[in-house]
Amino acid sequence: MRCVSCQSLSFQIICKDCQKRLLEASFYKRELSNDFFVYSFYKFDEVKDFINTKYEFYGDRVFSILASLSFQKFAQNFHYENEVYAIAIDDHTRHEFSHTAILSKSLKSKYIIPSFNKLKASNIVKYAGKNLEFRKKNKRNFIYKGKSKVQVILVDDLITTGSTMLEAKEVLESYDCEVLFGLSISDASS
Repeated sequence: MRCVSCQSLSFQIICKDCQKRLLEASFYKRELSNDFFVYSFYKFDEVKDFINTKYEFYGDRVFSILASLSFQKFAQNFHYENEVYAIAIDDHTRHEFSHTAILSKSLKSKYIIPSFNKLKASNIVKYAGKNLEFRKKNKRNFIYKGKSKVQVILVDDLITTGSTMLEAKEVLESYDCEVLFGLSISDASS
C-alpha cells in the first residue's frame, strides 16, 4: 500500500517516516469554561487531512495510528487515585467505524476504562464549517446510558468552539459524574 501522506510504499497507511516527521505529538491546553480544560495533541493545520479521513473507508487505520501516537502515550503516563471512564462523544458508526471509539479504546490502562455506546447525540446535525450561533441553536441533545457518580474523561477528535464538549459535560454532570477534562486529537484554535 501507499502512505496517505507521502505516497511512498509502506506496510502501514501512514509510513514510519511520516509518523516521525509529521505526527510527533505535543500537548496543548485550552480552558473551555471555568476550570474545565481540554487537552489536545496536534495543531489543527498539521493533522487536518488525517482527521478528515474519518469520512473515508480507510480512516480507521489512520485514526488508530493517531491514537497510538497520542492518546495511548497519554494513557501510559496518566496516574490517578481512582479508575476513570473514558467516554467517547457520540461514538456512532457512520463510515464503517467510529473514530471516537478508536480514540477512547486507545486510552485503556490501569487507571482508564474505555466505555462505549454511552453518550449519543439524538440530533445528528452536521457541525462542520458551522459557527457558534448555529451550534447553540442546534444542540446535540445527548442521551447518556452509562454509570452515574463516576469520574470521566471526555473524548473527541476535534475541538472547534467547544460547545459539543461543554454540552456533553453538562449531561454527564446531571448524572452526578465528575468530568475531569476532555481529550482531543486537535483543537482548531491551536
